[in-house]
Amino acid sequence: MPPAPWGRGELREQPPRPAAGRQPRPPHVTRIDLRWPEGLPDGGRHGFTPAHRERLEAALPALAARLAEALPAGARRVLVLGFEELMYAPLRLAEALELATDVEVRYSTTTRSPVLAVDDPGYAIRTRLRFPAHDNPADGPGERYAYNVAGAGFDAVVAVVDSAADTPPLHAPDGLLAQLAAHTPEVLLAVVPSYVPEAPHAPERPSMLPEPLRGPAFSSYAPEEVGWLLQDLSDVTLEAPTEEREEAIQSGGAHYAESLPVEYQPSEQYQELFHAALEDSAARIAQAVGVVTETVLAERSPRPVLVSLARAGTPIGILMRRWAQHRHGLDLPHYAVSIVRGRGIDANALRWLAEHHDPRDVVFVDGWTGKGAITRELAQALEEFEKSDGITGFSPEIAVLADPGSCVRTYGTREDFLIPSACLNSTVSGLISRTVLRADLVGPHDFHGAKFYRELAGTDVSVTFLDAVSARFPEVADAACAQAKELLAADRSPTWEGWAAVERISEEYGIHDVNLVKPGVGETTRVMLRRVPWKVLARAGAGSDLDHVRLLAGQRGVPVEEVAELPYTCVGLIHPKYTRGATGADGKAVTV
Repeated sequence: MPPAPWGRGELREQPPRPAAGRQPRPPHVTRIDLRWPEGLPDGGRHGFTPAHRERLEAALPALAARLAEALPAGARRVLVLGFEELMYAPLRLAEALELATDVEVRYSTTTRSPVLAVDDPGYAIRTRLRFPAHDNPADGPGERYAYNVAGAGFDAVVAVVDSAADTPPLHAPDGLLAQLAAHTPEVLLAVVPSYVPEAPHAPERPSMLPEPLRGPAFSSYAPEEVGWLLQDLSDVTLEAPTEEREEAIQSGGAHYAESLPVEYQPSEQYQELFHAALEDSAARIAQAVGVVTETVLAERSPRPVLVSLARAGTPIGILMRRWAQHRHGLDLPHYAVSIVRGRGIDANALRWLAEHHDPRDVVFVDGWTGKGAITRELAQALEEFEKSDGITGFSPEIAVLADPGSCVRTYGTREDFLIPSACLNSTVSGLISRTVLRADLVGPHDFHGAKFYRELAGTDVSVTFLDAVSARFPEVADAACAQAKELLAADRSPTWEGWAAVERISEEYGIHDVNLVKPGVGETTRVMLRRVPWKVLARAGAGSDLDHVRLLAGQRGVPVEEVAELPYTCVGLIHPKYTRGATGADGKAVTV
């Protein structure tokens, strides 16, 4: 390998960005018509019989000849690059090309596995190219990688993909072909037809989805309080240390929904804070529950189907159901479904709901808004679902208890205060984990998954929280109804001021990623319990609403910085350059 133009021991990834004002030049790519034999599988992914092998052996000389004809004149060193699981066909093509020419041929494949690249002669992975997935993967978009291509001195790279991966992202300015073009004079593209085995009698999706999971078999909530449109993954080990998850998420090696954080076990002092906060805020929460429920009944549907976004929305959905029962004698159906940032809402759950209820009656419920990412995620997911399934009527408007980010029209309050259900994890959410979406566990016809932590029953306060709030319904009923009436007559259009504040904070603190800025008491608490916090911004003069945040910050060595002008009570910042080597295994913050 020729000496690389960068210092020894440095990570080498993408080519430099174009100078300011210059647009990325589309890569020059030569497409090769291989004339792949009709009906021949590309490898063993779909079965490969002796008859298939004979057909491929007979065709390889002609296939290699077409590759050789397309190579640039004088090419001496060529890489044949396969595509993830499409490995066998590119490897056989590389072997045949080497036999047909005097060219030095190398072979490798792209991958979704992130590996540290170090430009050191004794290290196996010297360079890394990153590019977005281009095959519409079932588990959603993500980064992909090609190793030891940059700096290797190839005169040409032959990228071999199947037709399912020959998509616009492959040819985009940041796509694989453009990344290759930055490191070789010639990029050739050979497309093998995607082989799909015949399955004439296989249904497109199961005719009947499973019934919702209910307590006590799944969750500590009473069976009539909520039905979970999830699958039970309680027997699967999914938990990983917080620091390990943070490093994987930020490096692009894993999506946050592919694993679970280890459940935080609160200290006695922290539990005391939870109960004190619940006592102080129960009436305020009860009034907000009343306001949002009355708004929904008056404006959305007289008999709504409440569908909580698991898991933070689930306790709020139960409280709204209890309010409708207490105040109006209504027995509203209530379900919990999974929505995952970057992956959308569970489409199978939507199909189940459409089979059993009128989508126009469905009201999605969440606990609170931060910057509004889930609000946007739901709207986009429902739009895509309507296009794919042709099912209309689901409204993207979310009803929330608290909307400090001003992201929705239907809310109980826009104040940013402590909702005690944000203080804990599963032990205040029916002993249910956050939801899981991983390709090897959740198939195309499955609900998203979650775990039921039965072993934590001794510390469960889920029903305690619900009962403490609903016990205050009688005393706040008149005020809640009056406030709801005022809101119905007012302009409640979202201003998205929270999103604007997050963008400003992201730039001001040098983070440059809004996903690492978590605004509001609820989101800040989640950062302290599940992620690797960097620092907490607290509004100057914030009182007891932040006692639990200050306690957690002290335990984890995270500084709390008071800020005079802050639209939220507090904002949690996730470490923007996290590695375990940079912060230590304890997750304590460092200065960036």
